[in-house]
Amino acid sequence: MRVSLHIIGGGLAGSEAAWQAANLGINVILYEMRPHKTTEVHKTQKLAELVCSNSFRSDDHYSNAVGVLHQEMRMMDSLIMQIADLHKVPAGSALAVDRELFANEVEHQISSHPNIIIQRKEVITLDDIDKRSNIIIATGPLTAKPLAEAIKKKTGEKDLAFFDAIAPIVHFDTIDMNVAWFQSRYDKGDSKDYINCPMNKIQYEAFIQALNTGEKMLFKEWEEDTPYFNGCMPIEVMASRGTETLRFGPMKPVGLTNEHNNTRPYAVVQLRQDNKLGSLFNIVGFQTKLKYADQKRVFRMIPGLENAEFARLGGLHRNTFINTPRLLDHQLRLKSEPNIRFAGQITGVEGYVESAAVGGLAGKMAAYEILNQQWTPPPSDTAHGALLAHLNSGTVSDSFQPMNINFGLFPPINKTTKKLRGIDKKVAYASRSLVSMKQYLASEL
Repeated sequence: MRVSLHIIGGGLAGSEAAWQAANLGINVILYEMRPHKTTEVHKTQKLAELVCSNSFRSDDHYSNAVGVLHQEMRMMDSLIMQIADLHKVPAGSALAVDRELFANEVEHQISSHPNIIIQRKEVITLDDIDKRSNIIIATGPLTAKPLAEAIKKKTGEKDLAFFDAIAPIVHFDTIDMNVAWFQSRYDKGDSKDYINCPMNKIQYEAFIQALNTGEKMLFKEWEEDTPYFNGCMPIEVMASRGTETLRFGPMKPVGLTNEHNNTRPYAVVQLRQDNKLGSLFNIVGFQTKLKYADQKRVFRMIPGLENAEFARLGGLHRNTFINTPRLLDHQLRLKSEPNIRFAGQITGVEGYVESAAVGGLAGKMAAYEILNQQWTPPPSDTAHGALLAHLNSGTVSDSFQPMNINFGLFPPINKTTKKLRGIDKKVAYASRSLVSMKQYLASEL
């Protein structure tokens, strides 16, 4: 078939971009370098493999910004959301998936689409592709060094990266349920979607001390000036900021009661189901750069995890993103070479669904351009529009940082509701967004 669009990167953004463009009749080649070349964190060659958490975060589209984004993606026939819904696992009000079944299904759907060809090769330089071709770069946080260098040369950027970390996964049958118990905070979801490991004050303070003194992975010389992204701060970095930091973060005990003694613990470590079988649980918020031996030693200090066996230990990896407001136009095209678009996390959004959403938008943008049709962006009061507004802020700054979707990115509520506070304000934002998206999609038909 005659190829109209080349997409580099078979992650969430690249897969969603390919799907949206192909469904508009565009012939696509999707390049994925695995298995010929892998990364430090990928374990398979599957498209859209989840390498960090298995959670897409809150699915509450009534009062939560990421839940609104979920719902908008469903309204836009997102492949990623269709498959996430198909292979979800219990996670309270969050949407979490069986990562293996999820990746298998994405791979199946993309590979069987008549308008998509998957090419397993590493794209080292953009000169490998016809300069007249439409290209989407969706290589995400783990862009291989040769291509990253090519992007730096194209953009004039000096730095493209920050650090991210992944959390460990525990075998369920090695968790002591005589100590731990099932409960969601405030009994959300079916109220039993998380395993809770309680700590008293002495145990908590000893745990913080162990985190602070544990041996950490060392940076390579060329990595030393790379900053952390706050959304995935390693647990030991948070602990170093003060003894109470974790008790007001991922280890907060509010909304939980120990069923074994009917008391509220001083601190709690939560684990979330990681696969549909319920045989694996990940430690929520416990991204880490501790060395493997110290991970086992320190995390087995957690009550209930004294004999824990780990299916995967935590790790540290270097993420890549560009300064989008400076380099890209309103359709995510490189200003200096507008046949090249960027999509997903490399543009400066953070999170699975944010990356997939921007991938979907980029796929549609490219398809409309190839078809010589005018593309209208979603309104800024939708979650998709708010993400684009963040990327197209026009604020040219060296301090541009990746951002998760949040209501702070949305335009202010109108005068009649501007005095709303708390949950009422969030409900107003969410309701306005979904109504606006429905109207936008109706106008596209």
